[in-house]
Amino acid sequence: MNSKTKKLTTVGMLCAFAYVATVIGRVPLVLFLKYDPKDIIIAISGLIFGSLTSFSVALIVSLVEMFTISENGILGFLMNVISSCSFACTAAFIYKKKRKLSGAIVGLFCGWACMVLVMLLWNYLITPIYMGYPREAVVELLIPAFLPFNLIKGGLNVAMTMILYKPVITALRHAHLMETNQIKSRTKLNIGLILIALLIITTCILLILSIKHVF
Repeated sequence: MNSKTKKLTTVGMLCAFAYVATVIGRVPLVLFLKYDPKDIIIAISGLIFGSLTSFSVALIVSLVEMFTISENGILGFLMNVISSCSFACTAAFIYKKKRKLSGAIVGLFCGWACMVLVMLLWNYLITPIYMGYPREAVVELLIPAFLPFNLIKGGLNVAMTMILYKPVITALRHAHLMETNQIKSRTKLNIGLILIALLIITTCILLILSIKHVF
């Protein structure tokens, strides 16, 4: 296959994986808010091919989700795209400027922060419309519900992207969908990075348990 065909095939596979992750990976976290891991795949696609690809994957997956499993219609589609792109496109854009391990880490954490801030604003604007809640009620939920949800969601996305990026790259190379020299950034196992990811995951799990009053 030529490089363009390989890219289209890879992006198609990533779209399929992201959709499957959405279908089987939904976990209720805070009130009616559910976490799904599709943004991990979307972020990885952006780190590999750039922010435009992560936007395209987010758009395709959210569109398919809207017509299959979503209960929130066009507004839910809009919120999904905004949430995914604020995280994944930000991370990919920053990584493109500095294609090193440090650039990927900075990009992921900036994407996390961007997603939290953007979703607080858009939940304030849109949630009263598609959930049928008075805006005053939504304002009261911003700090105790939407903020911790997006902090947890972003933390899990960052940590799992750190852990899965190298295995995904390795699998794509073994499948001959990516050239050995296509990714110039360092992809060797980094124990420190794995430990940071595990720390973030542990913190998120403890936060979830505290929100659910498990301890």
